[in-house]
Amino acid sequence: MGEFALELNEDQKQVRDWLHGFAADVMRPAAAEWDEREETPWPIIQEAAKLGIYSLDFYAQQFFDPTGLGIPMAMEELFWGDAGIALSIVGTGLAAVGVLANGTEEQIGTWVPQMYGDADDVKVAAFCSSEPDAGSDVASMRTRAVYDGAKDEWILNGTKTWATNGGIANVHVVVAVVEPELGSKGHASFIVPPNTPGLSQGQKFQKHGIRASHTAEVVLEDVRIPGHCLLGGKEKLDERLARAREKAKAGGGERVKNAAMATFEASRPAVGAMAVGTARAAYEVALDYAKTRVQFGRPIIENQGVAFQLADMATQIDAARLLVWRASWMATAGKPFTAAEGSMSKLYASEVAKQVTAQAIQILGGNGYTREYPVERMHRDAAIYTIFEGTSEIQRMVISRALAK
Repeated sequence: MGEFALELNEDQKQVRDWLHGFAADVMRPAAAEWDEREETPWPIIQEAAKLGIYSLDFYAQQFFDPTGLGIPMAMEELFWGDAGIALSIVGTGLAAVGVLANGTEEQIGTWVPQMYGDADDVKVAAFCSSEPDAGSDVASMRTRAVYDGAKDEWILNGTKTWATNGGIANVHVVVAVVEPELGSKGHASFIVPPNTPGLSQGQKFQKHGIRASHTAEVVLEDVRIPGHCLLGGKEKLDERLARAREKAKAGGGERVKNAAMATFEASRPAVGAMAVGTARAAYEVALDYAKTRVQFGRPIIENQGVAFQLADMATQIDAARLLVWRASWMATAGKPFTAAEGSMSKLYASEVAKQVTAQAIQILGGNGYTREYPVERMHRDAAIYTIFEGTSEIQRMVISRALAK
């Protein structure tokens, strides 16, 4: 475990600069086009794969960075480039984290490589948890998984929604109910292999922002998967369910791990880093504009009303980054989030992204409201951070419960 530091080391700086170059030279010039097209930017994902950015090896290297700062640094740079394209590049990572958090070593080795494919034939993966009637309320999930012992198969039925890469993914990771009486403790995660009969794409959503990222419903109709596609294995599931039943009989007690929440807990600081990247991008556009836009004979940055806004924006972005880095370091160091530090990082960074991108539009005035400048797109993109992987309201609930213990 590396010592905590507030400065990236030389290796990290090299990776940061490499990613920044890709974001500036490849992502940004294409951002407006793919936002308008509202399609998955396969050519850019393939370019990222050829360079080694879209690959299991790259994300593993960042994930196992001993300082904990590899992933947030990478997310910030890519989302500085463009949030929609970046989410298409990193969206597979949520499914990969789902397998890493709940799967066996054999399952990790088998399925995670299939999520990415290779530079000549790129693939994507989808993590499917939310449902039409159960978004943040995971206890209300209705997708069922029933075990057929005679064939050693699981049968999945239900509809998932808001799934990044849903329906176009090579591998889907699906959270389903195996024991309804236990509520959220009766859930498990499953791998649905490529070309499995019964899985189909439902509605593809036309979104306010992050339009280059594919978001859709996933419909599961009598989807049969082999027993070994239960993440963690049946023996481990049976043991966990038995403990949950005992705790339920005893009236509560020790917290039992939930498959979906384990994934979200691990990814919240990374989402905070995405928000920091978008906020920083909008701030830099506004800063450059304020230095060059002349009104009443002087650059508008010399007006206190504009200068003070930029000062607040810069301060908020730095504060958000520090919260993200702290949570990421804690996770790598194995330090528990006793005060919900992971949720704090996502909550604050998400709210900062919305506020800073709105301020950027205000500083640019009428120009900021047009698509000639990128800040209106950044503002649309920023709205998602307070919604997906736990709304800001859910984060506040998690934080307040931690404080009340």
